[in-house]
Amino acid sequence: MTKPVIHLVCQAHLDPIWLWEWEEGAAEAISTFRTAADLCEEFDGFVFNHNEVVLYEWVEEYEPALFARIQRLVREGKWHIMGGWFLQPDCNMPSGESFARQILSGRRYFGEKFGVRPTTAINFDPFGHTRGLVQIMAKGGYDSYVFCRPGTPEPPYPNHEFVWVGYDGSEIMASRPLSWYNSPLGKAADKVRAHVAAHPDKPCTILLWGVGDHGGGPSRKDLQQLKELFAATDVAELRHSTPEDYFAQVSAYREQLPRHEHDMNPWAIGCYISQIRIKQRHRKLENELYATEKMLAAAAMQGLLEYPAAPMIEAERDLLFAEFHDILPGSSIQPAEEAALRMMDHGLEILSRLKARAFFALASGQPKAVEGEIPILVYNPHPYPVRRTVACEFQLADQNWQPVFTLPKVFRGEEEIPSQVEKELSNLNLDWRKRVVFATELAPGMNRFDCRFTTVPERPKPALRVEGERIAFRTGEVESEISAVTGLMTSYRVGGTEMLGKDAFRPLVIADSDDPWEMNAVAFRNVAGAFTLASPSEAARVSGTRSAAIPPAVRIIEDGPVRTVVEAVFEYGVSRLLLTYFLPKIGSELGIEARVFWNEKGKLLKLNVPVAFAGKLHGQVAYGRQELPSNGNEAVAQKWLAVVGEAQAVTCITEGTYAADYADGELRLTLLRSPAYSGHPIGDRPVVPQDRFVPRIDQGERIFRFWLNGGAAAERLAVIDREALAANEAPLALSFFPNGGGEPLAPAVTLDGASTILLTALKRAENGDGWIARLFAADGNGGTCRLHVPSLGIDRELRLGTFEILSLRLAEGGRMETVNLIEEAQP
Repeated sequence: MTKPVIHLVCQAHLDPIWLWEWEEGAAEAISTFRTAADLCEEFDGFVFNHNEVVLYEWVEEYEPALFARIQRLVREGKWHIMGGWFLQPDCNMPSGESFARQILSGRRYFGEKFGVRPTTAINFDPFGHTRGLVQIMAKGGYDSYVFCRPGTPEPPYPNHEFVWVGYDGSEIMASRPLSWYNSPLGKAADKVRAHVAAHPDKPCTILLWGVGDHGGGPSRKDLQQLKELFAATDVAELRHSTPEDYFAQVSAYREQLPRHEHDMNPWAIGCYISQIRIKQRHRKLENELYATEKMLAAAAMQGLLEYPAAPMIEAERDLLFAEFHDILPGSSIQPAEEAALRMMDHGLEILSRLKARAFFALASGQPKAVEGEIPILVYNPHPYPVRRTVACEFQLADQNWQPVFTLPKVFRGEEEIPSQVEKELSNLNLDWRKRVVFATELAPGMNRFDCRFTTVPERPKPALRVEGERIAFRTGEVESEISAVTGLMTSYRVGGTEMLGKDAFRPLVIADSDDPWEMNAVAFRNVAGAFTLASPSEAARVSGTRSAAIPPAVRIIEDGPVRTVVEAVFEYGVSRLLLTYFLPKIGSELGIEARVFWNEKGKLLKLNVPVAFAGKLHGQVAYGRQELPSNGNEAVAQKWLAVVGEAQAVTCITEGTYAADYADGELRLTLLRSPAYSGHPIGDRPVVPQDRFVPRIDQGERIFRFWLNGGAAAERLAVIDREALAANEAPLALSFFPNGGGEPLAPAVTLDGASTILLTALKRAENGDGWIARLFAADGNGGTCRLHVPSLGIDRELRLGTFEILSLRLAEGGRMETVNLIEEAQP
């Protein structure tokens, strides 16, 4: 009988940041790698495996002699570059494009420094895995995957070895090792003995060992004991091995493996919420990176500037580090949280400067402003028209001290666009600074608007009034009511059909734990209370008003041709909340902003949205969409959620939140929670000391924004991906006086055809040879589109399959070829 083969994969799971700051992580990486190199040289046949660009970069920078030793050991086959990503990211919340960059960055670095290309991806520690990863990994050059969470007792996959199937039908082999990725110091041989005894019937298995979490890896004692165990074991073949060698053996019986056509969630549902500032900043950095890339590529391919590859890679690196599985999920200590925010701000500052450079270049050819007019330029980075409500501020030519009010009107050419003036962000009680809001359809590329001015006796006041105990809002398309007694929305009708239930947007307070992971639950459903409308005097205190006339707690603050804005002040315990409704005069998209002043401990906050019809919860995931739990279990999604019924759907676009639940007709959007920093449960011990102050997560002021819409289910689902992308990668509006030289630029890229096809990336190719355009068929049906890039002479019709990610290399002379996610030509 053939002996079972046990592939021993030695590694040193090393979190670059978690219970420690990154400097300590770098120090531990250097010492761990130095020890591993010593042992690779000392023990014949031993192979050390390690992944993550960021750790190798630290060794390369801080101890270059050690780095050179590792390069030699890799060439000799004694050190294996495992996984090959930038790091082990959270595997639910990054966008599909961010996962592609994790892989692309790793391929770039390990190919250049070591000349290697791993084919097994590894994410031992992340807290669940989106199904969208399958196509991303397959198109990134991987055929297999090793992960450790979720594990027992009820894993959401059919076996420890299986074929994982992606949304598009892509497949990779996957394995969840039968034991944990670490081994205590000096106990590796004990772990192997237990494994041999427990699994005599399995033809081959993978066993991970090495001291981990804070590094460590192999020890001399472990290797000496394993050497003796290898010689003494005759019931199994023990090998120092690599993940690739293990899957080479698994591939022989791949056809017999079960298939899994779903995600691998949930585990640690608190990680979808904890440290919400990290999540919001991450989404903002993602949005700015990919929007700025599109703008820079558009300008560079038209010869308006040189593409700034080096600073763009630097900003991308900040994003990739922030996606680490103890940063983005919010499970690290407070100094690590502050360091991550600082790092993402660094990336955002780089992108802010480059985005401005691209914007001014793309403004080339715009005519000079007419005397007395103020131009507004709005750049739409998407290759198709988007309908948005645009807000832009500017200064009048001079201060107006006369007893009249200067009223701007917005024109596109000679056509007046519906617009209104709202309170500017500053607080100078003078007719000088203006904030204009207008609703329009933006063509791809640069859009020109001009403000013309009249004077009126005073600033326009809201025409809509509170009627009795309600605010009744009606247009030809939308009817909505807000209670002046509760501050909640009691009706939202689109085209005559009720979309929401009573008392929508009630802020619910949920009982919670001190554990930021929330390892022992799958739902947050224990309602401890709810925010209620504040008294007028408390609302005035929260608002900072000093007037003798106390305003009501529910008030209309803006009203014009574009929208009505209503705000309401709520209270709960020692926390307060300002809820703002943006009611549309054009279209049916309802805006919601919640400004939360949170001071609760061990509690969680949700915004409750009852839906007027029975349905199922759906959401966007990484390069896919999925039906999510509709039983109240916490779900994780990306830029949108939807409750989909037989005929109708309510969609919700998010700006920087990832969690929600749905049950019994109620969609509950999860905003924040306040456990302890890195509060890890250990048996029945208290999570936090009970004899002192312990800081809690997300105390203070936080802001959340959502955009809701309702209508026919098929129509909503056909456009929601583009709407969500346009809301997140928002068009840039700026008041700018062009010099009038040249001719206005045509759009750099246009995409006609199916409304479900997105341009998710437009960037310079990694090797500088042309441009990479990434398209995605977002609704699962595929579709046909036409890609037009005038400056390169490209005008092609393209067909995308089910949830297909299509990457193209574009070059001058009409050249276009299909490439994979790591930018290699495909047949």
